[in-house]
Amino acid sequence: MKETGLKAKNANLKKLKLHNAEVAHWNLKPEELVEKTVKRGEGRVADNGAVVVDTGEFKGRSPKDKFVVYDETTRDSVWWGDVNHKFDENIFESLYERVTAHLSKGEIFVRDAQVCVDPQCRTKVRIITESPWQDLFVHNLFLRPSEEEVLNTEDGDWSVVAAPTFKADPLIDGTRQHNFTIINFAKKIILIGGSAYAGEIKKSVFSVLNYVLPKKHNVLTIHSSANVGKDGDTALFFGLSGTGKTTLSADHSRELIGDDEHGWSDKGVFNFEGGCYAKCVNLSQEHEPQIWNAIKDGAVVENAMFLDGTDTINFADVSKTENTRVAYPIHYIQSAREISEGGIPKNIFFLTCDASGVLPPISKLDIGQAMYHFLSGYTAKVAGTEVGVVEPELVFSACFGKAFLPLHPARYAELLGKKLKEHTDINVWLVNTGWSGGAYGTGQRIKLSFTRAIIRAALDDKLSNVEYDTLPVFNLKFPKTCPDVPKEIMNPRNTWENKAAYDTELDRLARAFNNNFEMYESNISEEILVAAPKPQSA
Repeated sequence: MKETGLKAKNANLKKLKLHNAEVAHWNLKPEELVEKTVKRGEGRVADNGAVVVDTGEFKGRSPKDKFVVYDETTRDSVWWGDVNHKFDENIFESLYERVTAHLSKGEIFVRDAQVCVDPQCRTKVRIITESPWQDLFVHNLFLRPSEEEVLNTEDGDWSVVAAPTFKADPLIDGTRQHNFTIINFAKKIILIGGSAYAGEIKKSVFSVLNYVLPKKHNVLTIHSSANVGKDGDTALFFGLSGTGKTTLSADHSRELIGDDEHGWSDKGVFNFEGGCYAKCVNLSQEHEPQIWNAIKDGAVVENAMFLDGTDTINFADVSKTENTRVAYPIHYIQSAREISEGGIPKNIFFLTCDASGVLPPISKLDIGQAMYHFLSGYTAKVAGTEVGVVEPELVFSACFGKAFLPLHPARYAELLGKKLKEHTDINVWLVNTGWSGGAYGTGQRIKLSFTRAIIRAALDDKLSNVEYDTLPVFNLKFPKTCPDVPKEIMNPRNTWENKAAYDTELDRLARAFNNNFEMYESNISEEILVAAPKPQSA
């Protein structure tokens, strides 16, 4: 094997059955990866310096094709069902052999990375891909060890083997279709094939941490962004993709801890990653300057189009997908915190994109309500985040990240409740970043400037001494006024012309909450159950 990296690493590749690859590139620099991406015709450099690539058939994650190997390690610990699909351990072995044989026919790119800023939870991850731009994505998204750490790394705690051009045969390989993401907890291997969408790498590693850290370190793993104010106050922003985690946490007046994945230990909050993966549909310098300025040399932009006849990215062109994204190191954000960690949070925001248009722009939750809405994880999937989603769809995603939870959601909710009871001064808010004045198709999406003002008021403690009202059915307390926000939008019912239609929609949403929660009722406390909404009509 011809090897352009460290020859001593060959033994590690042998363990992964990849030592016969024609060429193995180890830990190449970003500029080298960009050069190879362009030379291989896999990407194009824009005039802002970012490399623009096409992820091919898949422009988003494919949750139905995510599997977990069913064996002695996982049999009684994994939450089996529609999220974690069982995969036979023997079939995994044969599929792994087929994938590694495929990769051995050409070039591979190897990256020594790490996850978890907290030293007690730090985990080494070795990622093998067949694409230079995917290797650049990994370099940008995960923690980047020093050269000395890389030289002293004999083996990773976990390995990711990604082969986008390998297509499985469901009849032979036990998959649903030709693409797959399979986690083997016993062997500490993540196997990905058939899809070049790099988010599969990122989220499969997150799924591993969601299994390991609560069990091993009693750490609450959270699908959230996080930042810190000048006074050291930490804020968390929970939510699915498209609800505003990245946008709302990128605040020039606050230091960014991270935009997506964190752990909450007894000491405080820490980032899992070393980069950001931001949606950039309709991105503009005016509305999201920090993300705009982060798209430069070394950044990877997925599935974006160019203005005709130029090298300028057209972020308004969604002819490929609305899930255009950019991956960049966290230090590309001007306000990024030097060490990506913070203290115990003072404010927690549950971001929900309410396509029904019935929830207030902001509500304050008590502990029972916080646990209830955390377990419910209500939002709407927005266009492009997953394959087949073209307009908002009502969804309940436990813990605002159901697709990434190997353990039962109650495990994470119990950890959250425990922390809220230990730190009673934490404010928990439910923030609607969705629609007002009507449901999707009738009303309008709440302006980003209003949501920013609402978040700012909560962070600055300007919602403590204002008058509150109560939303019927959901029993949510919401402020009647907020600085720099029109008073009329604070009460959602007032924004609807047809009040009876609003009441009907509110009841409909409440029944959807209750129907979703039936799966949890036998295993949770009365404190959580009493927080459920109570529809006015049967």
